[in-house]
Amino acid sequence: MRAWRLHEPGGPEALIVEHLPRPEPTPGQVLIEVRAFGLNRSEWFTRIGDSPSVRLPRVLGIECVGTVVSAPGGEFDSGQTVCAIMGGMGREFDGSYAEYTCVPSSIVFPLRTGLAWQDLGALPEMLQTCHGSLQTGLGARSGETLLIRGGTSSIGLTTLAMAKGNGLRVLTTSRTAAKAEILKEAGADEVLIDDGSLVEKVRRLHPDGVDRVLELIGTKTLLDSLQCARPGGVVCMTGILGGEWELAGFRPMEHIPTGVRLTGYSGGATDIASDDLQRYVSMVERGELEIRRGPVWTFDQLQEAHRAMDENRANGKMVVVIRGD
Repeated sequence: MRAWRLHEPGGPEALIVEHLPRPEPTPGQVLIEVRAFGLNRSEWFTRIGDSPSVRLPRVLGIECVGTVVSAPGGEFDSGQTVCAIMGGMGREFDGSYAEYTCVPSSIVFPLRTGLAWQDLGALPEMLQTCHGSLQTGLGARSGETLLIRGGTSSIGLTTLAMAKGNGLRVLTTSRTAAKAEILKEAGADEVLIDDGSLVEKVRRLHPDGVDRVLELIGTKTLLDSLQCARPGGVVCMTGILGGEWELAGFRPMEHIPTGVRLTGYSGGATDIASDDLQRYVSMVERGELEIRRGPVWTFDQLQEAHRAMDENRANGKMVVVIRGD
């Protein structure tokens, strides 16, 4: 099989296409013919050398959609449409940047859908992350106010759609006025231009602060985001779009306002039930949940797709399609 493998950190050219033996599954594993996979920032971090726990060489890719080739344990039928999400995929063992991938059955979900592979490929990890952030990380409830920081990212746009569908009032952000229209069209109640400081803008609209804050930029803006939440509110850090993992000089007693709760979300496949994932996919198929997809690339264009990540040219979830039939 063909697979893109990373031997050492670097630019997009560090991803090398190679011919590798097709893996053979054992009981408890599923061999999947990969039809499409979404691109994720975690893969970008690994490629540039910011994932020290990942041992190279490695076939990256933390999610995929495709069809079952073999499941020796009998969990799935041959030819069944499935997705696989996280659980060490592309990090602890070879992932989805390949024509076939062999993964634990515990991270595989059956799907009933008529969506094209390029559309289905945009969904699994994004739906899981947004669902987990809203439910596990934030405990968000209908009627509350939610601030999404990093709103034009694929996760930000999907969380916006999911939160609106769950009855929340959503403030979201863009660094430029040019992209603010995208957020308004996506259903945001209020759009804020983020210049690194939002607290005054948020407090003008919501003097007591907002109920929930989803922090997708990361440590670069986390302290400011904490100031945007009301007492009893929750700030959940899910993303690191700002590219910084650590917060220097963090003083919790000083930096966390009284009564504000700080959580993080970096969960995986076990944080979403199969029925919930199917429900979201069916909502997308019916047009009830809009997921903004970015460019679609072929398998041979993977380096170019990573170059687009380098240059922040996605404007939605980017997908690589191996076989579109």
